[in-house]
Amino acid sequence: MTLAIAIARARSEGRHLLTEVEAKDALAAADLPVVTTRLASTADEAAAIARDVGYPVVCKITSPDIVHKSDVGGVRVALADEAAVRRAFDEILAAAQAAVPDARIHGVAVQRMAPAGVELIVGVTTDPQFGPVIMFGTGGVLVELFRDVAFRVVPLAPRDAREMVHEIRGVKLLQGFRGQPACDVAAVERLLCQVSDFVEANPQVRELDLNPVFAYPEGVTAVDARIVLSEED
Repeated sequence: MTLAIAIARARSEGRHLLTEVEAKDALAAADLPVVTTRLASTADEAAAIARDVGYPVVCKITSPDIVHKSDVGGVRVALADEAAVRRAFDEILAAAQAAVPDARIHGVAVQRMAPAGVELIVGVTTDPQFGPVIMFGTGGVLVELFRDVAFRVVPLAPRDAREMVHEIRGVKLLQGFRGQPACDVAAVERLLCQVSDFVEANPQVRELDLNPVFAYPEGVTAVDARIVLSEED
């Protein structure tokens, strides 16, 4: 699904927030490295997707009215077999409907559980004066604890991306800390430039969050994605 299709669907439903599946599809269509995530409307579909992407998998509620999925019991991780996926599908729907009875439920997103890596965050906000501003730093739960981030105005040149990576204290984690292997810093820098290009080419994107992004000795992968659209095209 391209971003244009996702935007058209969201506009027709009167919403400004893309679902995680829509956001990842749009980013993947632009060749950004995101975990393949597919939508299941039944337990049978969820089981089939899990078999296709490979175990273990993660299942998450997909609803335009539920932003914080974990808060409503809408996430199950490390599901290792079909029985676990089917059980998770039913539990996720029941928990979401109980927590937010009026929520529009699209289904359950199924994705392969990515191997652990160094957790990073890449985000974009739109400043009224400067336009799109890209943020990079240590991700996951650490982003709120340490606020170890760097900012630049879009568009980014490769030099800007390189400077951002080396500005954060967490660069030591990427370089190999206490015997851990070094991460693919070039892939991290490339991702920053790709995100910059994506938002520059798509001014309808008001906010974008990739958190966490896992960095590995070879490559990077965005595990979760969020896109907020501007109120007008």
